[in-house]
Amino acid sequence: MSDLQVSAVTDSATSDTLDTFPKLLLERAKRGSARPAIREKDYGIWQTWAWGQVAQEVRALACGLAAKGFARGDKLAIIGDNRPRLYWSMCAAQCLGGVPVPMYQDAVAAELRYVLEHAEARFAIAEDQEQVDKLLEIRDNYPKLEVIIYDDRRGLRNYTQEYLYDFEDIQQLGRDFDAKDPGFFLDQVNTGRGGDVSVILYTSGTTGSPKGVVLTHDNVVVSARNGIKFDGLHQDDEVLAYLPMAWVGDHVYSYGESYVGGFCVSCPESSATVLTDLREIGPTYFFAPPRIYENILTTVMIRMEDAGWLKRKMFDYFMSVARDVGGKILDRKSVMLHKRILYWIGNVLVYGPLRNTLGFSRIRIAYTAGEAIGPDIFDFYRSLGINVKQLYGQTEAAVFVTMQPDGQVKPDTVGTPAPEVEIKITDDGEVMYRSPGVFQEYYKNSEATAATKTPDGWVHTGDAGFFDEDGHLKIIDRAKDVGKLNDGSIFAPKYIENKLKFFPYIKEAVTFGHGSDYVTAFINIDLEAVGNWAERRNIAYGSYQELAQRQEVYELLQSCVEQVNRDLARDVHLASSQVKRFLVLHKELDADDGELTRTRKVRRSFVADKYGKLVDALYSDESHCNIETEVTFEDGRKGSVSADVEIRDVARGQAAAAAN
Repeated sequence: MSDLQVSAVTDSATSDTLDTFPKLLLERAKRGSARPAIREKDYGIWQTWAWGQVAQEVRALACGLAAKGFARGDKLAIIGDNRPRLYWSMCAAQCLGGVPVPMYQDAVAAELRYVLEHAEARFAIAEDQEQVDKLLEIRDNYPKLEVIIYDDRRGLRNYTQEYLYDFEDIQQLGRDFDAKDPGFFLDQVNTGRGGDVSVILYTSGTTGSPKGVVLTHDNVVVSARNGIKFDGLHQDDEVLAYLPMAWVGDHVYSYGESYVGGFCVSCPESSATVLTDLREIGPTYFFAPPRIYENILTTVMIRMEDAGWLKRKMFDYFMSVARDVGGKILDRKSVMLHKRILYWIGNVLVYGPLRNTLGFSRIRIAYTAGEAIGPDIFDFYRSLGINVKQLYGQTEAAVFVTMQPDGQVKPDTVGTPAPEVEIKITDDGEVMYRSPGVFQEYYKNSEATAATKTPDGWVHTGDAGFFDEDGHLKIIDRAKDVGKLNDGSIFAPKYIENKLKFFPYIKEAVTFGHGSDYVTAFINIDLEAVGNWAERRNIAYGSYQELAQRQEVYELLQSCVEQVNRDLARDVHLASSQVKRFLVLHKELDADDGELTRTRKVRRSFVADKYGKLVDALYSDESHCNIETEVTFEDGRKGSVSADVEIRDVARGQAAAAAN
């Protein structure tokens, strides 16, 4: 019997007893002590820890935390980029019956303070000096934060606070503690149960203050086990961990499924080197929100703009072949022989080299979730032979609500119910689900819990959707965002925005139309893509604001909007939702300014209120609008930018005009 077969049999036999992550870790260390568990790139060199080593590191840290007074029920705040020690910190807290609370590393001190105070965290582990400085600022007004531990000591040599500790010193303290009481650690681990709280993950706060989603070990372990079985994952798979540790997607994929499935997780050197590290690792299993796929596509298009005439022609020709048959070949459907031959040639000349450049050569399964991905972007990757699939999930579900089975992938649906998940559609079109992953509660918020979760375990998603004829769920939009134009036709803003963001020059879009005669749009340019386009045409600019208001840029974006209108004109349900007027915002939407969440989702109502003057101008006869806007600089200082923003009318697609 092979190692993989032995692993599968053992997992099946012990799934009831391996009900917490500390128990799973010790079992991994026992069965595959030398197998790689986690990697980190530091100073350009990949360092690897095997499962046996990880177990030792976690044990030392857990005992060190215990020596400093960390006890069952305590919260451990964790902040920083994806680092092995931060993942070990989560397990170390769980070993003692504590609860890890990962936080968004790019959050400002005020946002972190809310989470720390709400979670009542006494302990925190930070990656580096930047994160330590935030915690020190918070501690001045939150003295309950008793212990701060740091991973990277650079820049912290002269910090003398008595409550500040080096990670390695805590581990050494833990080894001494363990030597004096060698039975303590295992007693603590064995005390844990699947029903114990495993983690508190705070929502991104799209519509208000973040809510702490309480998940148990059972929630995450069972969901991870079902996801692994659904996609046939095994311990030889590789994953790149680069998404925020505070996001449920990273928690389930880079932590939950890794411990359950035994595969290796790799942490990039920095956020700036993710694409380079992706190519070096060549993961077999990849997860990314739509924005990442959009950014990668933008990079590809920029490179092609800079390529020679012959390469551009070859790329365009073979991409048309790929769009025609690539998805069908990936799904093993019937394709005519001469088209298969053309696709094979394209694979040699274009698709294969491109996958290799992107680091996607070894990918067996790739998922996207978090928000809807544009169908054009989705089809682009699948046409290259990359098995990108969509899933629909929530933090409150420990991710999985629906998943797309291989061979049944549709760009406009999010798949069928995930294993052990029940879904129903209410009379008003809202999607509801019930599953083993359903959260326990919103921490210290019984009112919000009761509004979201019914007594018999059904969860309100707030999303509008329906099942198609094949039993696949189709999400239209957030139920509260789906509206109607004055003529009674449907207005689905996210659908239109995703079509706009397919163009590499458009980084973000916000559309308006509910209760109005027509649809309008705010557009953020992609500075890298548009900047590259401008430089090749010798168009001078000194800032984002200056480039965004150039007439040449408006002409470029107008052509993109008009192409979207032509696409919408072919959809009988959305023909009336074509964009009539648009403007290019004078600043990028920013999480620090409250316009985006930390997961980069637009806070639609906030943007509409903040830029109400511009929205009003879009629904007037004005061609320009003067506006002054407060902005937050990287160092936290406030300032303002002002601009005379141009507003443009765009042509509507002929089919829609004929229908009207």
